[in-house]
Amino acid sequence: MGKIYVVGIGPGAESLMTIRSKEVLSNCNVIIGYTVYVDLIKKQYAQKTFLTTPMKQETERCRMAFEEAKKGTDVAMVCSGDAGVYGMAGLLYELKKDYPEIEIEVVPGLTAALAGAAVLGAPLMHDFSVISLSDLMTPWEKIEKRLRAAAMADFVICLYNPSSKKRADYLQKACDCMLEYKQADTVCAAVRNIGREGESYRILSLRKLRETQVDMFTTVFIGNEQTIQIGDKMITPRGYKNV
Repeated sequence: MGKIYVVGIGPGAESLMTIRSKEVLSNCNVIIGYTVYVDLIKKQYAQKTFLTTPMKQETERCRMAFEEAKKGTDVAMVCSGDAGVYGMAGLLYELKKDYPEIEIEVVPGLTAALAGAAVLGAPLMHDFSVISLSDLMTPWEKIEKRLRAAAMADFVICLYNPSSKKRADYLQKACDCMLEYKQADTVCAAVRNIGREGESYRILSLRKLRETQVDMFTTVFIGNEQTIQIGDKMITPRGYKNV
């Protein structure tokens, strides 16, 4: 029997992949993943067999990995960022009951919240929350509850999947929820194409963020009451100076 490795490949740049991730991809004969993510690594591992499925076919993708492993092949299931943060690790373990003989190993990667924070400076120095605005698998009503709870608790908030063609106003709606508890001048930021060609960011207030158009390649950061802008960086003091 082969083994399935669920591999976080980071935000995109090869330099931001972990040594362990590269090691596993080099050793696996078959690499499976969402088409967009596989395209990020195809050149580095051109000699491998690649199997892909589009979005909304995650279950089929996982079963494909199990079937390949049953043939005796070690398989790498690649995920953007970290395999256990909005990745495929959980679904693979859920489906493992149908393939009890197949071993799974999760290989962690650098998720967008951390990679984006590094671009911005130090926005996550204190407690923070990560929330996806995609309502594909989570009802919007529940997302709103989480946004309000995190804002009320004064977490720094990192938003994944902030907008798309079908969800063009979701970031605006999210900002409205947070404006119920956060000041309009709260320091925020949007980072696009983290670790990829064309990486860029901007720092702006929550008020201005509400009126900003972003896309699925953007990760959004909303500061807490202590978050400040220092030069062109976003910083959330942890309080070391007061100790």
